[in-house]
Amino acid sequence: MTGEHAELADMLACRERRAALQEDLREKYGKTLISYCMNIPGPVKTNAQIRKAFALGEQELRRALDGVGAVILEEKAFHEKTGDELMMAVDFSADEVKSLTLAIEEKNPLGRLFDMDVIGADGRKLSRKAYRKCLICGRQAQECARARRHTVAEMQAAIDRLLAEQGL
Repeated sequence: MTGEHAELADMLACRERRAALQEDLREKYGKTLISYCMNIPGPVKTNAQIRKAFALGEQELRRALDGVGAVILEEKAFHEKTGDELMMAVDFSADEVKSLTLAIEEKNPLGRLFDMDVIGADGRKLSRKAYRKCLICGRQAQECARARRHTVAEMQAAIDRLLAEQGL
């Protein structure tokens, strides 16, 4: 997978920025938050193809929110070597937003790469009821990650194939 490498320090700084932004938006609005980024293992977190996939997920998310009349109160987007991210404060039920994001993640051909977290007004992250499947073998993704069943190179190759299958 080609692209600029993100180092551990970059990823830690990104995580801190994300947590601070989530807290700021939660304090400012007291509403549902959506934190959208991509599930990309390894040091390359974005490139032209991944950014296109991210944009397709963002379009689908916006259509879904618009379709139910959810109001986006504020949003911030980042496109850095640590990956593509979108944070939204939304005036809509967290449970209903979670249902929308799960449907996108499960039905879109690229959905396995989408990471659409939903955080309630109370600051609690809503969890999915079923585990995600591994891109390579179809088992529970968390189990494969814990067991380090697949190399980063294997996962990146699977992502490259998925992106290519979708014309990206």
